[in-house]
Amino acid sequence: MEKIIWLSDLHYVEDGEVLGHDPRARLDAAIAYINAHHRDAAYCVLSGDLVDRGTLDDYVGLHSWLQQLDIPYLPLVGNHDDRGLLRRTLPLPDGCMETFVQYVMPTEAAVIVALDTQKTGSDAGEFCCERRSWLMQVLKNAADLPVLLFMHHPPFDLGLPMQDQSNMEEGDAFLDVLNNSARKVSQLCIGHVHRRVCGAVQGLPFTTLGSVLYQAPPPAPAWDWDSFAPAQEDPCLGVILIDGTKVSIQNEIFCAYEVGTGAH
Repeated sequence: MEKIIWLSDLHYVEDGEVLGHDPRARLDAAIAYINAHHRDAAYCVLSGDLVDRGTLDDYVGLHSWLQQLDIPYLPLVGNHDDRGLLRRTLPLPDGCMETFVQYVMPTEAAVIVALDTQKTGSDAGEFCCERRSWLMQVLKNAADLPVLLFMHHPPFDLGLPMQDQSNMEEGDAFLDVLNNSARKVSQLCIGHVHRRVCGAVQGLPFTTLGSVLYQAPPPAPAWDWDSFAPAQEDPCLGVILIDGTKVSIQNEIFCAYEVGTGAH
């Protein structure tokens, strides 16, 4: 059995807070938890919004924190990220696409595919022709192992009215690529929404992950971005277990909500 750890939406800043949350305290707690309990994992995948402001100082600071991880990590890009600065400061696998931050990382038990869904200047995502061609080729060449496809933006509505406004715009084209491929994806692993949602779309299983930093409230009672306030919910990480063709994802709380919030 192989293990992969999954973190999403760190929103790291080198100083100050984000929406009343301290991203350094939260990341410190996540790293300590991983090093204490999951040092046997093959990788830690970071599915986008690694920093909040997209500045060089924040990426340099984030790199210093991530150096404390006892396992190698794989960064993805989100709408808050800067591709150029990410490339300058964080390690990327050999073979990473030059135009986009996307790559394939085979493990002993699975194939990790990192897809860049960023649309420059927008909170929403996109799936352009170049990325589409790349993904089609990747799936065509994938080994006979479970394929875990990590991405930041959801390619379909999740029943989260506010977050669904900034999905990946070409979601139907994305699903067509997956459905028309002879190599089926075992799991779509999605960030961006700051809530845990799981299900299936057109027969494809998907999971979204809560944020390392702060959680979005549930859709009921209704809220909008003018009234938005993070939910007082504990942060979590994902533990992906691969055993042959079986893939399972567990959510583990790595610290209490009070850590990094000053709440009592």
